[in-house]
Amino acid sequence: MASSCSECWRALAFFTISVVLACMAISMSLHAIPKDNGSPSTKPVNYQLFSNASKALRRSGFNIIATLLQVSPEIFLSSHNSTIFAIQDSAISNTSLPPWLFKKLLQYHTSPLKLSMNDLLMKPQGSCLPTFLHQKKVAITKIVVKERLIEINNVLVSRPDIFLEGSLSIHGVLEPFSSLDPQNIHPGWDYIQSQICDSFSSTLVSDITESKNMVNEWTKIIRLLSSNGFVSFAIGLHSVIDQILEDNINLNLTTIFAPADFAVVASSSPLLDRIVRLHILPQRFTYKELASLPGKTLLKTLVPNQYLVISGGADFIQGFDINGVHIFAPEILSSKQFVIHGISQAFRDSRTS
Repeated sequence: MASSCSECWRALAFFTISVVLACMAISMSLHAIPKDNGSPSTKPVNYQLFSNASKALRRSGFNIIATLLQVSPEIFLSSHNSTIFAIQDSAISNTSLPPWLFKKLLQYHTSPLKLSMNDLLMKPQGSCLPTFLHQKKVAITKIVVKERLIEINNVLVSRPDIFLEGSLSIHGVLEPFSSLDPQNIHPGWDYIQSQICDSFSSTLVSDITESKNMVNEWTKIIRLLSSNGFVSFAIGLHSVIDQILEDNINLNLTTIFAPADFAVVASSSPLLDRIVRLHILPQRFTYKELASLPGKTLLKTLVPNQYLVISGGADFIQGFDINGVHIFAPEILSSKQFVIHGISQAFRDSRTS
């Protein structure tokens, strides 16, 4: 009995919300809120298409957007194609936004592109999608292709491909792409913000520039190694540097130990990659700094859980070695980020020796 009453109250609450939203939609249409270019839309409405879409939304539990789509499809119609990101009921059922702002929110969740989930997954992370809200875009902030997972403005697309028919695509999202805080809202204020797209794009441009600079820096290092007689190591480093950079290792400060004879350059690719990484530290050590370290100090390399060991060091008058190998040409190249030391022979990998 209690369960039955609960269901009745839920049905009554939803009916009330639907009526309010329907009135809101009609009110927005009657007031002929202009498009952002100043003229109302004159595009004919395919009511059968929107009726089918509304039914699909209801079957998926998106009843509020389904009601609006059926009562006033013009809200979502500004171009030949459309992709609607439908907000789930629980996220907007208690909204107290005025009609003019609620319409803008819906326009911000509609793109003038027809995009299926497959189309979205093919776009690069950080892509910005246009919306029906003038000059406002949303950003694809996360893509996991294997899991078919996408986030837009950091909001999960929870129900992809709810409806794919004709010129219309609909996907369900967990919450709005912009805040629904109604305080201090007044007409004319640019309430819905899209900085996330701009900042994300700026970050990507910065990352691409930094990546190009890093590649150029390593190209110079390889050339200098070759011109200073470390040809075999330069060839080995050139063979694996792309993979090292793709691993997103922080190499802003780096120490390289370049062996005079690097016979391993003819080895198989996995072994070559591992041996080259064994000669690179993700820290910058000058010769003086290395000499000041106590004996048995461990130096982290680019090989996971593989360290070089200082033998001798500051505790011994006769100097020091690293893994038993002597530095015969200290600091053949030195900058604020990099330092290269020439060593008498290649380090041995404990796992392959």
